[in-house]
Amino acid sequence: MRSSGLLALAATLATSEAVYKGFNYGATKSDGYAVRVQSDFESLFSTAKNLVGASGFTSARLYTMIQGGTTNTPTSAIPAAIAQDTTLLLTLWASGTSFTDELAALKSAISTYGSELSGRVAGISVGSEDLYRNSPTGIAAGSTIGQEPSVIVDYISQVRSAISGTSLSGVGVGHVDTWTAWVNGSNDAVINACDWIGVDAYPYFQNTETNGIDQGASLFNEAFDNTKNAVGSKPVWITETGWPVSGKTENLAIPSTANAKTYWDQVGCPNFDVVNTWWYTLEDTDNNATPNPSFGIAPGSPLSSTPLFDLSCANVSSSSSASSTATATGSGSGSASTASSFASAVSSASTAANGGGIVSSGSGLSPTGMGGSGSNATATGAGATATASSGGSSSNSTGGLSTSAKPTASATTSGPSSVASNAASILSGSFIGALGLMVAAVAL
Repeated sequence: MRSSGLLALAATLATSEAVYKGFNYGATKSDGYAVRVQSDFESLFSTAKNLVGASGFTSARLYTMIQGGTTNTPTSAIPAAIAQDTTLLLTLWASGTSFTDELAALKSAISTYGSELSGRVAGISVGSEDLYRNSPTGIAAGSTIGQEPSVIVDYISQVRSAISGTSLSGVGVGHVDTWTAWVNGSNDAVINACDWIGVDAYPYFQNTETNGIDQGASLFNEAFDNTKNAVGSKPVWITETGWPVSGKTENLAIPSTANAKTYWDQVGCPNFDVVNTWWYTLEDTDNNATPNPSFGIAPGSPLSSTPLFDLSCANVSSSSSASSTATATGSGSGSASTASSFASAVSSASTAANGGGIVSSGSGLSPTGMGGSGSNATATGAGATATASSGGSSSNSTGGLSTSAKPTASATTSGPSSVASNAASILSGSFIGALGLMVAAVAL
C-alpha cells in the first residue's frame, strides 16, 4: 500500500508537468542541398500543429544550432518556433571540429532572442550518437566521425557555462545516443554528466533479428528496459523512432503505410503525452526527393496536414501503454526536475514504475540529420563551400545494429579553410547526411 501511494504521488507530480511531443527537423530539405529558411520551418511547424486526426505536436527537435549556409549564425528554426509557438529540443553537433561554432551559435541565439526563449526550450542536447560512432561497432559499420566520452563531458560543461545566468539557465543538458552506447560502461561519465538521456530507436533496421512489424513494439520496449537499467535515475526521452512508409525491406521489416500506422499505434500512441517524444518524421519528400526508406507521415510535395494514415490513436487502449504512469518528463539545470527525481526514486521500489520502452539499433547515422535525409548536403558560408555525400544508400546489419555505407566529405574553399571543414563535418558527420539509420530507443 505504501509503495502504491508513492507511485501514485509520483505519477501526479510527473503528469503535472508539460510533456513534449513533436517531430525531428533537418537543416536542409530532403534533397540534401536546399537549405531550410525561416519560412520553411514555419510551414513545417504549422503543419505539425494542424495534422488531421492528431493534436499537440508542438515541439521540434533540431540537429544543429547553425543555420545552413553560415559559419555560426543561429538556425532560423528558432524565430520560426517563436512565431509558431513551438518548443525546441536544441542540439549542438559535437563530432568533428564544429563544436566551437555550435557553441557560438548557441550564445548568439541567447543574446538575440533572450526572454523569448524562456520556457520554449525542452532541453539542450550536446551531440547525437557520437559515442556509438566512436565505438568498435560503429566503426565496423562504417562510421568515420565520433567522439570520446571525455570530450562529450567537457562539451556538456561548456554548454552549462554558456547558459548560466541566461534565459536558458534552467534548461536540462543531455546527450542523445543508441541504447548500445548507454549500456556500455565506458560511457558512464557521460550518463553522470547528463540531466536527461535521449535514445533513438528503429526496430526496422534490426535486420539480424525477427524484426517484422509484429515485433516492432517488443523490440522498442526491450531497448527501453536496457537503457533505463543502464542510466538509473536519469529521465530517458524518445528522441527518434518511426517506421518507414516506403522503401526496401530489412529482413522481415516491410515498409508500408499500414505498417507505419501499426508502429504509430503500438509505440507512439502509448507514449505520446506520457514520455517526451520526437517522432521521425513529419515529412521527408519535399523538393520532390524521396529517400529510401522514407519515414514521413505526411506528404511533402506539396506539404500537407493530411497524413498518409490515421493518427488518431483511436484503436489504442490505455492497457496497451508501453510507458510507466510514473513517467518523468522534466529537465533541470544540473539535476532532474522534482517530479523526475521523485518518480525515478520510487521506480526502484516497485516494478510497476518500470514500463514502456524503446528499442535501439543503428549505424550511428540517423535517417534524418542536420542536412535532411538525402544522401548529399551542401553548406556555404564565409566564402567557403562544403559538400558531404554518403558513400551509398544501402544498409545491412551486424549484430542487430543497422549498418550504412561509409559517409565521405569533401570541402572546396575560397575562404577560411576552417569554415569548409566545419561545415563538412556537420553535414556529413551529422546523424543525417546518409541513409544509414540509427536504431536506438528512449523512454522515461
